[in-house]
Amino acid sequence: CSPDMIEMNQTEVAGFVFLEFQSLPNINPLLFSIFLVVYTLTLMGNMTIIALMVLTPSLKSPMYFFLGQLSLYDTMLTTSIAPKMLQVIINGGSTITITGCISQLYFYGSTSAAECLLLTVMSYDRYLAICKPLHYNAIMDLRLQVSLVVWSWFVSSVAMLCITLFIYNLEFCASSFIDHYYCELFPVLNLSCSEHAIFDLVYFLLTIAFVLFPFLIILFTYISICVTIFGISTTTGKQKSFSTCSSHLIVVSMYYVTLMTIYMTPSKGQLININKTLSLLYTTVAPFINPIIYSLRNQEIKRAFSVLISIYLTVN
Repeated sequence: CSPDMIEMNQTEVAGFVFLEFQSLPNINPLLFSIFLVVYTLTLMGNMTIIALMVLTPSLKSPMYFFLGQLSLYDTMLTTSIAPKMLQVIINGGSTITITGCISQLYFYGSTSAAECLLLTVMSYDRYLAICKPLHYNAIMDLRLQVSLVVWSWFVSSVAMLCITLFIYNLEFCASSFIDHYYCELFPVLNLSCSEHAIFDLVYFLLTIAFVLFPFLIILFTYISICVTIFGISTTTGKQKSFSTCSSHLIVVSMYYVTLMTIYMTPSKGQLININKTLSLLYTTVAPFINPIIYSLRNQEIKRAFSVLISIYLTVN
């Protein structure tokens, strides 16, 4: 872009236009209904998990503390995406200001990064519980639990703040159309005509720090957990130990495979459409099914939910 073109576009472009859902006007009402139901059930499921963690005395262990935090993260993640996406669907397209787009990018990005770190913390918690049971309560006390959660938020927020500040100072002169469902990093970056080679390096390092490195830690902890479980002599003991971390393993596998496919593979050709679908899965579908996965495979949560329902019916 020439300097004159950059100056012209900077004064004229007030925001971006989402291209997705414009080519399917006949099924937009159906899509709106589906995503509205999914979003509503996501909020209900995750808020129920949080309520159970707060109100049930038997769910006060570190594992349930972190599970409550995961439900909070999922609620924030899907809320940063779903309302605007519902508006885009029902209108067959929508605009968003540059500030609004960058704000959405910050909130969903920082929450996603924090969730990566939290899943790593949860795997470390399971490692201590299974591999170091005698030292578990002494190590994973309330102070450490809170510190790990606070640090995951702080580090993620600072990292995402650096990214959004960089994007905020870019010059957007290529186009105002975002080929995505929401303000995803690369589609927004592709609209800029500014040089961003340094940002690409910083982004690469942050991807290693928030995706690859935590994944390797989780992989190591689960290898250690499997070795310990296979060393248990009784079948009942093996099943009990594995049941405490199987739900987390399912969530981790789904989450990290999606993130690594989106952010650590080249997005060219057909992969662009695949990445858009995967982005929709981890920002909308994953927060919806996480409470289901943990609830279906955890008897204590089922019992706590039954007690909560019984109390509610008795009061009313």
